[in-house]
Amino acid sequence: MSETAEREARRALSRLRRAVEKATRELGSVEGSLRHAEGRDFPAAEFDEAGAHMRAITDFIDEQERRLEEKILSAGGLEPGRVRRTGFR
Repeated sequence: MSETAEREARRALSRLRRAVEKATRELGSVEGSLRHAEGRDFPAAEFDEAGAHMRAITDFIDEQERRLEEKILSAGGLEPGRVRRTGFR
C-alpha cells in the first residue's frame, strides 16, 4: 500500500465516522421529537433497529481502521500486536 493510499483511506474512514456520528445524533433528535409528538403510537422498535444499524456501521469502521493499521504496521516491518497504541482509533 502506498503512503498516499493509506492516508486517503484513513481520511475516508474518519469522514465516514463523522458522518455516522452526525446521523446518529440526528436520529436521536428525530426520535425525541416523534416520541413527544406521537406518544404511545411512537414506533420504538423501528428506532431501536435503526440505532442498531448505526452501531453496526460504527463497528465496521472500527474493524476497517484496525485492519488498515495492521497493514501499515506490517508494511513497516512491525508486529501489530507489539506496538502500543496512543492516538490511533
